[in-house]
Amino acid sequence: MGCGKTMQLLQVAFNYEERGHQVCVIKPKTDTKNGTKLLTRIGPERETDFCFDKKTDLFEKIAQDFAGVACVLIDEAQFLTPAQVDQLMQITIQLDIPVMAYGLRLNFRLEDGGFEGATRLLQIAHDIEELKTICECGRKATCNCRFLDGKLVLDGPDVLIDDGTTEIEYRALCPACVEKYKKKGA
Repeated sequence: MGCGKTMQLLQVAFNYEERGHQVCVIKPKTDTKNGTKLLTRIGPERETDFCFDKKTDLFEKIAQDFAGVACVLIDEAQFLTPAQVDQLMQITIQLDIPVMAYGLRLNFRLEDGGFEGATRLLQIAHDIEELKTICECGRKATCNCRFLDGKLVLDGPDVLIDDGTTEIEYRALCPACVEKYKKKGA
């Protein structure tokens, strides 16, 4: 969406590591862009410690392979399953490891039901911080919008990542600009 979620995650990782602490940085396999790396629009990047799928037991994986870390950082957290979100809570409780999850709250249709992981995170998170970004018009952007070949689309699968045949773009827009694009497409 371009609001700096991944950049913020990398900054947190850097801060921990600068002070001599180890972190575990993960992302879902659903996010196929950039392979196992996290990339930002402004340059910084990092290899993840592992990528997970919907069947991965995150509590088990962290307990077994990363129990000594100071923090678990998750990019694209909207792709978590509700069960995995509950596993993250158990990491904070049983392993006493802070977990910071970065992701979208709503899908491109502006519905919370599209990302079950995001919905569950909002239900049980200890703390929620909104990262703000700016619409192309200069107002606060609150909508994550999908464009296919330059045209706003309001329907389709929740997950659609570059397939090499269609130009897929996600833009952060304010509600007024979403309406402008809707009218333009009509």
